[in-house]
Amino acid sequence: MIARLWRGQATVDNADRYRRHAIERVFPALARLPGHRGAYLLARDAGDQVEFLALTLWDSIASIKNFSGENPERAVIDPEARAILSAFDDFARHYDVAHDPSCAAPHDDRMMEDG
Repeated sequence: MIARLWRGQATVDNADRYRRHAIERVFPALARLPGHRGAYLLARDAGDQVEFLALTLWDSIASIKNFSGENPERAVIDPEARAILSAFDDFARHYDVAHDPSCAAPHDDRMMEDG
């Protein structure tokens, strides 16, 4: 599995608008693509901006190319997102998923009790 990471930021006033755009429009569209395995949107306050990190999961680089085109490093930012964001990376980074917690053995809750 491949994790694709992309970063953008919005003003505090536009942050909710971007969050809704990603969750209600972009992520559902990605879910319909072959090889897409899920998406997360991370956010953090950065003064008068909110920084977003979009993490999408894919079966392979080939499945990412079906989304991004021949250059998987190229960021795909639709016009509506461009209008909302105050800054964004024009590239994405890819990482092999070295550990998937959904494949891990169940943990023992008793270990957590002792802190």
